[in-house]
Amino acid sequence: MVAVMVMSSMGVASRSSSSLVVDAAAGSASSPLSDSCGSSRCCSKLRFPATTPGTLTSRAALSSRVRELSSMVLRGGKEVVAWPRVSSAMVSSTVDLDARRPEVEASIDEALGNCITESFLNDAIPSLGPKIRGKVRDIYDAGDYMVLVTTDRQSAFDRILASVPFKGQVLNQTSIWWFNNTKHITDNAIVSAPDPNVTIAKKCTVFPVEFVVRGFVTGSTSTSLWTVYNQGVRNYCGNELKEGMKKNEKLEANILTPTTKAADHDLPISGDEIAEQGLMSREDYEEVKSRALALFKFGQEVARKHGLLLVDTKYEFGKTSDGTIVLIDEVHTPDSSRYWIAASYEERQRQGLEPENIDKEFLRLWFKSQCDPYTAEVLPEAPKELVSELSWRYIVLYETITGTKFVLPDVKENLHDRIIRNVQDALSLLL
Repeated sequence: MVAVMVMSSMGVASRSSSSLVVDAAAGSASSPLSDSCGSSRCCSKLRFPATTPGTLTSRAALSSRVRELSSMVLRGGKEVVAWPRVSSAMVSSTVDLDARRPEVEASIDEALGNCITESFLNDAIPSLGPKIRGKVRDIYDAGDYMVLVTTDRQSAFDRILASVPFKGQVLNQTSIWWFNNTKHITDNAIVSAPDPNVTIAKKCTVFPVEFVVRGFVTGSTSTSLWTVYNQGVRNYCGNELKEGMKKNEKLEANILTPTTKAADHDLPISGDEIAEQGLMSREDYEEVKSRALALFKFGQEVARKHGLLLVDTKYEFGKTSDGTIVLIDEVHTPDSSRYWIAASYEERQRQGLEPENIDKEFLRLWFKSQCDPYTAEVLPEAPKELVSELSWRYIVLYETITGTKFVLPDVKENLHDRIIRNVQDALSLLL
């Protein structure tokens, strides 16, 4: 039985039929990265009509670090929630994004009400299978291939929180960069990235397990390592955890904590249980475990060179028709991974402060301060300033890791028409 798999960030739409995989052979985008972010094809421009962002109930600017960091305080109802505002100077000197910040923020503001929340490829390309809507990606069956459209939907707590301008483009192009730069560790499923938001991947059978690798005791979700550790768990997914660890402390060695998809939530599972339940053969599990740990170690090395700490991430793998194990979905994106600012980590840890992050964690924390995001029937609307800051962080992370300038969408071009045109052209060469 094969299953159609949506990227990790999107979640799984169905696990009964053929699986979707992201292939990175030719330098395209599958999940979030882009094969050649510098190529005209991959970075063709998008356009959004201008919109006027709304205002917050209350907002105050605080001074924290000159030039490198400012703190923004958001009053969202129950309490005051603060998050650090990221400057590219505090992350890496490779790409000076700060000089372009006014231009980038203006584009973000224009796109706030015009994010890519849905795709409509079936309307123009009827040969594609029905759309499978994941949390972040829309997936279409194209015979031997899968077409994956990375949208701007933001998910956490197994639900959609908001739509973030340019997020889909950042994810797609970030993943492709990593896919292209990890071929020495593992094969991948990427075929091409014909559009900034689209990846075409080889169809494959996806292992029904997500491979979560962790380097620190942290997190805020129900399955995070800190949450379970703080509840007294000392053996997690087959990993022995020592006593006396503090939140956000670095582990002595990176660990693998696999999860398997349940109806609504990911459930932690050990390697022995995976084999016993027949989810994977012991041989395949050990091979994928080795690749996942190697990918994470390499990702940490790359991140550290750019002033970042890769804290944790998750990978997905599958098998092609010839039995080759391939990396799919997304790699080291701000959706699938947690990143902290390296320079301030040790001092903030000594002071008992939360690390400065450059991922979606602060959005998770804001929602947790407003409600129980797992049980609330209706979520509060994310403040526009917070959404804009998240968009900025995603772009900063992309440029910091890849050393490549992020090409802002062209607001004069119809986004959906562009996606349809690029997908049609790509499929005409494959089918």
